[in-house]
Amino acid sequence: MNHLVHNETFLLFTLIILTITGTLLVVFGEWVWFFPLLLCWFFCLRNLLMADNRFAKRVAIMFDAIDNNDFTFRYPTDLRSWKDQLINDSMNRITKMLFKAKADTIQKEKYYELILNSVNTGIIVIDDNGNIFQCNNEAMRLLGLNVFTHVRQLLRLDKSLMETISGIQPGAKQQISFTNERGTVHLSIRSSDMILQNKHVRILAINNINSELDENEIDSWIRLTRVLTHEIMNSVTPITSISDTLLSMDNNVNQDVRNGLEVISTTGKSLIAFVESYRKFTHIPTPEPSLFYVQKFAERMVNLACHHNKTPNIRFAVDVQPSDLIVFADENLISQVMLNLLKNAIQAIGTEQTNGYIEIKAFSNKEEAVIIEISNNGPTIPSEEAEHIFIPFFTTKEGGSGIGLSVSRQIMRLSGGSITLKSSASSKRTTFTLTFP
Repeated sequence: MNHLVHNETFLLFTLIILTITGTLLVVFGEWVWFFPLLLCWFFCLRNLLMADNRFAKRVAIMFDAIDNNDFTFRYPTDLRSWKDQLINDSMNRITKMLFKAKADTIQKEKYYELILNSVNTGIIVIDDNGNIFQCNNEAMRLLGLNVFTHVRQLLRLDKSLMETISGIQPGAKQQISFTNERGTVHLSIRSSDMILQNKHVRILAINNINSELDENEIDSWIRLTRVLTHEIMNSVTPITSISDTLLSMDNNVNQDVRNGLEVISTTGKSLIAFVESYRKFTHIPTPEPSLFYVQKFAERMVNLACHHNKTPNIRFAVDVQPSDLIVFADENLISQVMLNLLKNAIQAIGTEQTNGYIEIKAFSNKEEAVIIEISNNGPTIPSEEAEHIFIPFFTTKEGGSGIGLSVSRQIMRLSGGSITLKSSASSKRTTFTLTFP
């Protein structure tokens, strides 16, 4: 009996019979039977409506289980009513398909996220209100952020950077530079757009073009240096040769003339030697990389620097983590870079500063690149000079050639690495950073 009460077909059929019967009773005026029949009619209608509510609740419970990732959720199928069995079985099948579709979607999202985090291009997906939908690891690294949820966070880095990323239009390409703790960063930004989740979003592709700018600049200086050295050598060498020949022809030549020829010869030879020093910049040998331990290398560089420069007022420190850290590079060429940086640090501190301190620190970063930092507590480099410090022939030292740091940068470039400067007046430290990918 209980089974029939909850059977929707039976209830619907009974409701129809009761409706017809009740109508006939009203027509014939049989009110004694009409009111009990009306109660039965309301009872059947109530149970029929409750059956519909039970079905709606089952559907709601099913979707709640899907939202909560309850993969064990199932409706019972061992019921007396074949209709309930069919409904529950069908809903179980729907649940299974939806669970599978959701699992596939999550797996694809992880797959695409893994791809995004593996590329060397920063990817940012941003809506028209400045909200960040997606930001891969490379974009976070280029911007120097740990969390990036809204474009306003870029105000902490640089206002023009925020304005560029906020305002760049789809299809446009822009370049922007800003300064952070790693130095000056040059970025190229390209924008495209699409509709995502019924919202208009822009997809920004960000690339670091520091290396491209450095390579173009270095190539320009190399070409200029080769032209200058060629022209100077072609002009000065014959003059020096002729003056030497005239000096050797006759010892009775007028003394003023002899003095003039000697000045010409001496000046010409000095100029030739000067030009020869700049040929180092354009004739750096091809690196022959090999593996070597950074700890022993750094200690050897300190010993060599101390041997060539008496530094009783300077304390040296070497900190390599881990102690067996190795780097793949041309040890002979990198030693030229290290000795040049150590010599510059010693000269910057000088002999009058009593608490001179030079530290070599080496470690491996998250990208598994080897980083070597050479720091000193001598006078910091002014920002207007720091911008030109790697340019060939630029020097602030009396009698300096201005070639040491430009050669160092060229060596690091040929080695596949980079050299950067960070000079902070607040911390009173100047740090050169060598990066080996």
